[in-house]
Amino acid sequence: MVATDNQNSFLNRISIRRNQVVTMEGNHDPEIEDLEHFQKHVADRFHDLLSPPDDYPSEPFLSIAWIRNLLDVFLCCEAEFKAVVLMGRDPTQITKPPLDRLVPEFLDRVVKALDICNAVSNGVESVRHFQKLAEIAVSALEQRPIGDGQVRRAKKALSSLVTAMVIEDKEGQTNKMTERTWSFGRRTGVSGSNKDRAAGHFRVLSWGMSKGWSAAKQIQAMSTNMVAPRGSETSSLVQPVYIMSTIMLFVMWILVTVVPCQERTGLMTHFPLPRNLVWAQSLIGLQDKIAEEWKKKEKKCAAGLMEEMQKMEKLGQSLIEFADSFQFPVEAGRLEEVAAQVAELGEICRRMEEGLVPLQQQIRELFHRAVRSRMEVLEVLDEGGKGTPPMM
Repeated sequence: MVATDNQNSFLNRISIRRNQVVTMEGNHDPEIEDLEHFQKHVADRFHDLLSPPDDYPSEPFLSIAWIRNLLDVFLCCEAEFKAVVLMGRDPTQITKPPLDRLVPEFLDRVVKALDICNAVSNGVESVRHFQKLAEIAVSALEQRPIGDGQVRRAKKALSSLVTAMVIEDKEGQTNKMTERTWSFGRRTGVSGSNKDRAAGHFRVLSWGMSKGWSAAKQIQAMSTNMVAPRGSETSSLVQPVYIMSTIMLFVMWILVTVVPCQERTGLMTHFPLPRNLVWAQSLIGLQDKIAEEWKKKEKKCAAGLMEEMQKMEKLGQSLIEFADSFQFPVEAGRLEEVAAQVAELGEICRRMEEGLVPLQQQIRELFHRAVRSRMEVLEVLDEGGKGTPPMM
């Protein structure tokens, strides 16, 4: 709530000030103040993800709830970024060097991020399939008295679950038993050359990914030509463009690590972050934690770093061992241990049932927000090229 209130206050302040007075040459103080507030909000939001406040309920690291918080942070940062860079600004300001090069590079990263959103959404569908298999096993093993039939049914579901997770990781492809649902739909009702051009990109992005598409290569491509601002650039519009490019790359990288995603072989575990800047410190801390988890994941061949999936895989393997050695009647102590594992697996399924659909909705919102923002920036670039007066 506090973060949302701060954002509303920040956006309102920019809107009021820029609608009242057109910034004159040489009067940069308000601009610098906006940049400082933007950087502080970025730093505070990612710090809360890394080290949640004591008075705020924290979610398990890389859990579905934590990932949803991450996407909320991204959407808040994206809204403030547009306010700083676009709201009430003379369009010619973002068509001058070096922004005439940096902004198109940023827009290219947006297109790559849209592809990743599509791939991640399909990966969430795979996780929902894992959930259904686990629910079958839970239902069978909750039966009392437990017999050969229930154990065989549970083992079949759990074996399919663990095998599917390994296939997702090794092949980097969607599970054959899940339906492809790449498209987030099409937008209509836009006009104008820029909107047509942007909508054309969107229509292409709405279809299935090619077999040769690689999430690892897409992340690598997004990181190309990212150079931290230096000197006077740190107090200009170069800074927020760089910050938002970094945040977008960082969030897409996390999504690829936590959710089954097409072809992650060779996924980079670190990319350059400016250690001398305050807003980047929490991102560096998160990157280090996730990179360490990713290294462990590669050794275990897990499908992803999502906390629920990792626990599900571990419990599934343990229950398969129980099924392999099952003999009736089961010792009371062993039956109690299995019951506890089944209850934990059931709780994971419940969390997935509650969280995966809202997570997909957030990814869809991020996708559509990115498409709209890209069209808005293209419009401003065209206006700046025509030498139009400041937007009021």
